[in-house]
Amino acid sequence: MAAQERIQPDKEIEKCAHYSFGAHFAEVQFDPEVGELRVTRYVGAFAAGRIINPKTAHSQLIGGIIWGIGMALLEQSVVDPHLGRIVNSDLAEYLVPTNADIHPIDAFFIEEEDPRVNRIGTKGIGEIGTVGAAAAIANAVYHATGKRIRDLPITIDKLL
Repeated sequence: MAAQERIQPDKEIEKCAHYSFGAHFAEVQFDPEVGELRVTRYVGAFAAGRIINPKTAHSQLIGGIIWGIGMALLEQSVVDPHLGRIVNSDLAEYLVPTNADIHPIDAFFIEEEDPRVNRIGTKGIGEIGTVGAAAAIANAVYHATGKRIRDLPITIDKLL
């Protein structure tokens, strides 16, 4: 026995946007005497439709936020101006966050039902934890130091 079904996009559904969204909040501490900038607290609230597996979805958010902290404070590709090669092309020289760099992160989903997005009401959460993290950290740095840094990573030399 075989079954076949053909689903056509609903023209009414195509009139609406069906995106996940989130809000990022960071708290930073800057000690100019020691030359240390840390994200001491992070909160993210996200709406992504129906969450099928809350545990893995939450882990995806936490991982994305940590990735965003690395983007904001540590990660930088250094290019040799004479050779055009990346000189920090391995993990020995390319800085990424470790456990010691990450303080409490509170990430959660706002319950949302969107029956028009698809039959089960799901949306994507792939990069939503990352996309606002660097901006939230840069804004927190501005409020803590009074210096608006517009290029990443936010390093101590840019703050002094």
